[in-house]
Amino acid sequence: MMSSAGRVLGAPAPSDRPVFATIGLRNQGWTITNKSTPFADFAAFADVDETVLGENLEKLEKKTGKKADGYKDYRKVLERDDIDAVMIGAPDHWHTKISVEAMLAGKDVYCEKPLTLTIDEGKLIEKVVKQTGRVFQVGTMQRSENDQRFLKAIALIRDGRIGEIRKVTCGINGATGSPVIPAIEVPKGLDWDRWLGPAPKVDYRALPEMREGYGGGVPLYTNCHYAWRNWYEYSGGQMNDWGAHHVDIATWALGAGDTGPNKVTPVSFSLPVDYKDGYPTVNDQYNSPTKFEILANMPGDIPMVITSEGDNGILFEGTKGRFFVNRGKLAGKPVEDLESNPLPEGAVEEVYGGPVSKNHTDNFVAAIKSRKQPISDVWSHNRMLETCHLANISIRLGRALNWDPNARQIIGDDEANSFLSRESRKGYEIDM
Repeated sequence: MMSSAGRVLGAPAPSDRPVFATIGLRNQGWTITNKSTPFADFAAFADVDETVLGENLEKLEKKTGKKADGYKDYRKVLERDDIDAVMIGAPDHWHTKISVEAMLAGKDVYCEKPLTLTIDEGKLIEKVVKQTGRVFQVGTMQRSENDQRFLKAIALIRDGRIGEIRKVTCGINGATGSPVIPAIEVPKGLDWDRWLGPAPKVDYRALPEMREGYGGGVPLYTNCHYAWRNWYEYSGGQMNDWGAHHVDIATWALGAGDTGPNKVTPVSFSLPVDYKDGYPTVNDQYNSPTKFEILANMPGDIPMVITSEGDNGILFEGTKGRFFVNRGKLAGKPVEDLESNPLPEGAVEEVYGGPVSKNHTDNFVAAIKSRKQPISDVWSHNRMLETCHLANISIRLGRALNWDPNARQIIGDDEANSFLSRESRKGYEIDM
């Protein structure tokens, strides 16, 4: 076992396996746990839903033959000296509180994307990473996985295969609104108050129809499991969900991982409910955008379009050609030309900063051992996510925003700047 103290005093032997815990297990929480078992041992899980917790403890034991401890309160995990790192799969509105408290407790952190609910939360996480020296991996796994398609895309650009970039389009899918969702009794085993945590206290809402397919087994229309992404109170809709993936790769390709746009303009958008002063006027329906086209003016005056229309993926257009990349394909003439004119040897590894890891967790564990930050570091993640956050603010207020990427403030718009942070509910403030 790799103890926290041992990690600080010296690099562990390559055979050492870190001890992990996962906080927030439903869907993505189990996904990141499942793909991490080849590289780490899991000693504990925490979840505010007893059913989700129990089911995932059983899955872990069935897969690994080892039992883990289960807790409703994640703070019990942070108190344990035998746990080296935590993986956070809780909803977005919990990310910053758990991440900060985990680092202050001496744990390295793997947190799902999007990392934050607000821009100021990102600044706080950066401060604590620097203060504590903890290793922090964000779950933007397109940087490590998907058959290296996104790495090859960036390598193509760096090798000049499309000349100078003239435009980037990120297709991130639209969303749907909802019917009016009534307040009902909280399901058995769910601690609704703790699920809400830092978010405002509201009623649990759901309709009887159940979700099928990925994320199934819960109400299709609710303000809780799975559907929380459709509410600004807990997330940022598609803009922060798929946007956190594709805007990340696009920003990386543009070499803008330490800066950002100077202006974000809502070309068009549709909201499922009425808004006033940037806030929804009703609390019983989904409220994140259903359709949108956002124009972000990136360094070098390169336009980045973020749209709900067209194919999910990224279209890079340059002076010499264009190509498209998503999780399933890398296509276009510059890609076809690789057959006769392959990329230079080591081009993909140069993008990644070394040999490409087996998966995103493999990269995280290597970083834990080397005490270097992993491929999805908090600084580049927060910079690209600022574009998504600004896009959402521009939609909520219905106007363009001028952004100072150095000061990380919106220029000349006090109302818009008020959306850079949110107050935590009393009793759920970050424990510093």
